[in-house]
Amino acid sequence: MLRAKILFVGPSEAGKSVLANFVSESAEGAGGYVPTQGLRILELETPELGAGGGKGAGCRLELWDCGGDPKFESCWPALMKDAHGVVIVFNPDLRSHLKEIETWYSCFVQQQQLLDSQCLLVAHHKPGSAVESEGPFKAAPLNKLKLIQSSLEEDPEDVRMEFMKYFKSIVNLLNESRDREEMSIIT
Repeated sequence: MLRAKILFVGPSEAGKSVLANFVSESAEGAGGYVPTQGLRILELETPELGAGGGKGAGCRLELWDCGGDPKFESCWPALMKDAHGVVIVFNPDLRSHLKEIETWYSCFVQQQQLLDSQCLLVAHHKPGSAVESEGPFKAAPLNKLKLIQSSLEEDPEDVRMEFMKYFKSIVNLLNESRDREEMSIIT
C-alpha cells in the first residue's frame, strides 16, 4: 500500500486540528479549543486513491497535525523530513495570520523544495464567520497556490471533496515518481 505524509501547518488557532479530524473522520479532540502540543499523527486509508495504474491497493495517508506555536519551531526540520505535501491552514479573519502564512510557505514548501502543486492553502472559517468567495488577497508567491475556503458549518462536503482532490494529486505525483524510479532501474 502506498503511503503519503501530509503536513497540516499554520498559525495557532487556525483550525488545523479541526480540519485534520474532519478529513480523517476522527472524533479526537472534539469540544473546545486545545492547542496541539508539538504534533498529532492521524491516519486515513483511501482505497480509491492509490489504485492508479493498477499498482497497489489504496493509499494510507498520514496527516501530521503540527502545533502552530513558535516554541515548536526547533522541531520543524524533523516534521518536514520525507513530507509529500503541505496544507497551510489560516484564519482569514485574523490579520496576523495573513502575514504569517508566507513564513509557513517559505519554511515548509520552498526550503523543502516541494512543488507548489504539493501545497494547499486553506482559509478556514470558524463557525459564525462570513465566508468570502474571493478569499483574502494573496501576494506573490502565495498567489500560485491552490486556495480553498473552508466552512465546515456551511459546506462540509465541498471541503471534503477539495481535500480528496488534493490528496489524489499527491498520490499521482508519488505514482509518477515511483514509475520513473522503476524505469531508471530497468534501463
